[in-house]
Amino acid sequence: MATSVSIWFVLATILCSLTAISAEESESKEFVLTLDHSNFKETVSKHDFIVVEFYAPWCGHCKNLAPEYEKAASILSKHDPPIVLAKVDANEEANRDLATEYEVQGFPTLKILRNGGKNVQEYKGPREADGIVEYLKSQSGPASAEIKSAEDATKLIGDKKIVVVGVFPKFSGEEFETFMALAEKLRSDYEFGHTLDAKHLPRGDSSVTGPLVRLFKPFDELFVDFKAFTVEALEKFVEESSIPLVTIYNNDASNHPFVIKFYNSPNAKAMLFANLNDESLDSLKSKYREVAEQYKGQGIGFLLGDVEVSQGAFQYFGVQESQAPLIIIQNNDGKKYIKPHVKADEIAQWVKDYKEGKVPAYVKSEPIPQENNEPVKVVVADTLEDMVFKSGKNVLLEFYAPWCGHCKKLAPILDEVAVHYEKDPNVLIAKLDATANDIGDEQFDVKGYPTVYFRSSNGNLTPYDGDRTKDDIIDFIEKNRDKTVEQESLKDEL
Repeated sequence: MATSVSIWFVLATILCSLTAISAEESESKEFVLTLDHSNFKETVSKHDFIVVEFYAPWCGHCKNLAPEYEKAASILSKHDPPIVLAKVDANEEANRDLATEYEVQGFPTLKILRNGGKNVQEYKGPREADGIVEYLKSQSGPASAEIKSAEDATKLIGDKKIVVVGVFPKFSGEEFETFMALAEKLRSDYEFGHTLDAKHLPRGDSSVTGPLVRLFKPFDELFVDFKAFTVEALEKFVEESSIPLVTIYNNDASNHPFVIKFYNSPNAKAMLFANLNDESLDSLKSKYREVAEQYKGQGIGFLLGDVEVSQGAFQYFGVQESQAPLIIIQNNDGKKYIKPHVKADEIAQWVKDYKEGKVPAYVKSEPIPQENNEPVKVVVADTLEDMVFKSGKNVLLEFYAPWCGHCKKLAPILDEVAVHYEKDPNVLIAKLDATANDIGDEQFDVKGYPTVYFRSSNGNLTPYDGDRTKDDIIDFIEKNRDKTVEQESLKDEL
């Protein structure tokens, strides 16, 4: 995600009283601590609250974040108590174990470490200086704020965010402790408050004395109460209640946190893409909401996306805007089901058929090449079965991405390998664009590019992780190809 950089100008009159020396010292001072494998644990253990950025020097997003992160560190150094920001070069070989320990899967990754590093949470706040400062101030304080007045409630709850409030007859006892444990666990995702008087709250029964949890949200029924006080039950309640019945994906930035929650949900995902400004589609949207209500709590979430902002989704799923209005349902196993040009009166039956397993899965595939005469043969999703699994050949298959620099370096080497085997009818060198084709077979574990697999003619599948040279690849093929089947075939020909 690109980070917008805020630029702040400092008035010269503020600086005129400072000496040139002090100004130079201020400019040269770095407030972000630099950590590595040698001092990480010792430094973290000394802090009850510290934020660590795991970055890579080559990462563009990290470069954009750097001045904002440094500015925030400067401001937070004056907070009472000071809030410390640190960074680790996770691309450095010596720091790789740290990156693995903290489950760093992309750059930049920011973690909030509490209690000397015993508790670790994802940083889920803004990426510009002022936003970082405000978010970390709230995260460094109590997990839940006491609401003593209507003014306190108004300031905390607002009308565009989710806030979880506990109502209690007293701030003690098992239920209160459970609520505070929940607040501590989920504080990076939600804001929490607690009160002795429900009359302070803007919505809901003001006469209740609790204990109960009231979740305020800017959609659907606007609030919902819950009374089962275990951390597990409360967490499930909060997670399920904080996703709209139908999540809206459009240009309104206030909807985007809910879109992220929708895609992070473990549920199957139904997505209707249409022109949300077209009033003639109101009946379609209304019927879609009715279906969402019908399947509430049955393991499927619903999203309504505007075609104007959904181009990335169209590309990912391999569909066209001209097919809208269309519904796409994606299961957790990656299988997709598509209904293009859907009409209002078709939605309920189609979703019912999907739930009953009557809708065939959709496989994204590039068109089958009309000509496939290059040394390295092109495989697409629709030809994967025939060219790799049913060909009876020893197949070296590269999964690549067109934008991948490592793939581009490997391409001429694979060409040389393919030319080497050009006259060998039992060996095929092939490639598949993994960004444009679904890989239906679960035997392939493609997590990065390029990923190379070798399937021998007798069915043995082996990932290739050797050096990317012509000789090494040929040696690997010769060691793993099925020569027994080839020898038998040769005897039959003789």
